[in-house]
Amino acid sequence: MDIEKGKQEFEKFANQYDLTFPKMKRKFEHSFRVMENAKNIAESLNLSNEETEIATLIGLLHDIGHFEEIKVKDILKEDLRFDHGDLGVEILQKNDYIRRYIEEDKYDNIIFKAIKNHNKFKIEDGLSEEELLFSKIIRDADKLDILYEGAEMFWTKDEQRDEVNNSIITAEAQNAFIKHIHSDRKDIKTKVDSIINFIAMMFDIHYKYDFEVIKREDYINKILNKFDFKDETTAEQMRQIRKIANEYVENKTRL
Repeated sequence: MDIEKGKQEFEKFANQYDLTFPKMKRKFEHSFRVMENAKNIAESLNLSNEETEIATLIGLLHDIGHFEEIKVKDILKEDLRFDHGDLGVEILQKNDYIRRYIEEDKYDNIIFKAIKNHNKFKIEDGLSEEELLFSKIIRDADKLDILYEGAEMFWTKDEQRDEVNNSIITAEAQNAFIKHIHSDRKDIKTKVDSIINFIAMMFDIHYKYDFEVIKREDYINKILNKFDFKDETTAEQMRQIRKIANEYVENKTRL
């Protein structure tokens, strides 16, 4: 497998889209960061060189369906329903496009299942041991980079932070976090709840390597330090959320 050739092919694919559009550019850069995350996770699990290359390739391709979704929904402003995980599999299967990235087909099902499941709320049942492994790796690699984006790239505008600062936490969101539950986004009620649930992605992360990165890069505190919650009760509850989150990360790095 030639990962460098695969990266060149992916760049050709992405250049069909308007990479000057900020969200498209971010998705392009996200794909390469997730690729590196997936590689590092695979190496931390002592997978074989071939398995590590498969994880790396899945990381590169996991959001290949997201480019079309961004074009249609954010640039063309068309209100269409998309599942970019499913669409990514369709793109790779159409005209056997996957062969541009990997010559042999013995890993196709693993690649397709991992990409299909990377953006789902939960991994589907009935996967083989290998399919489940690579699905967990890509989900972790993706979430790790989304936390990075939260710490370094999201909530940079005053009006975005003000919306959160003037919001309140609900009992449902607080209780879910205390129980280490990552809630479905459709259950989110307030802007503060959305921040809590964003951090709660870590409850769906599987591997020690990821928590070591989260701790080293201080993602939790970097995210929460962006806000100054105006409601006193919410501010106190968020201090408890911060404590719970950091203790959870610390414990996971010790396993």
